[in-house]
Amino acid sequence: MAKPLYERSKTARNMLERANGILGFRITDIMFEGSEEELKATHVTQPAIFLHSVVLALCSGLERPDMVAGHSLGEFSALVVAGAMSFEDGLRLVAIRASEMQQCCTAVPGTMAAVIGLPDEDVEMVCEGCGGIVVPANYNCSGQVVISGETDAVREACEKLKAAGAKRALLLSVGGAFHSPLMEPARKELGKAIQATSIRTPDCPVYQNVTARPTTDPAAIKRNLLAQLTHPVLWTPTVRNMIADGADRFLEIGPGTVLQGLIRRIGGAGLSIEGISE
Repeated sequence: MAKPLYERSKTARNMLERANGILGFRITDIMFEGSEEELKATHVTQPAIFLHSVVLALCSGLERPDMVAGHSLGEFSALVVAGAMSFEDGLRLVAIRASEMQQCCTAVPGTMAAVIGLPDEDVEMVCEGCGGIVVPANYNCSGQVVISGETDAVREACEKLKAAGAKRALLLSVGGAFHSPLMEPARKELGKAIQATSIRTPDCPVYQNVTARPTTDPAAIKRNLLAQLTHPVLWTPTVRNMIADGADRFLEIGPGTVLQGLIRRIGGAGLSIEGISE
């Protein structure tokens, strides 16, 4: 992750070395040479994805965006790119978020599952009828919802969803039940950190996960960042609202191409959709 950029760009190298100092360990060693198991640890995964995305965005000579959005963790990257917070502050918040979420995962084991081929309302209804905690966590595109919660409850929901006609209901290889009530204990420390962080008026509207609507209000940005912990990611309405507000070119920045596929399914033909993932 980001090794070619580190090797060729002095700016990228300086940013990543600053990140090593802020985090207190050489995350670049894991990003460049670490095992998949090491990289999947929540306290590594989240800062690594944030760093890869932000360094790419700030070192690629991109034109100023008209609007930005990020999926879950990606919202922090989007806020840095939009000028709402500094690179250093964004990384500190992501590190605290990852640490607190990891503690939640250890305290109450949970998981997530991808559900394909059912209307959102059907997924919601099935989750409500299950024992234990299981809720929709990511509204990714029409016919694709990720659910999250206690492991047994998610397994029960998967069986019921398949019986209800879902094409697939597959458990995901994740560290815990993100964007569910199981993340509630993380709110205290993350809330303190967010309140202590300087959030500026961004250079362009930011479409946040919990509302799917644009904002440039620093106070609203702070509230929504914290609410995101236990609130579903409203990606489908986010993309639809961006298109309604004039977006016709989308650029995904960071590892992978998942969001490009989701945007194609949401927006259909006529959009320019690209990615930078070096």
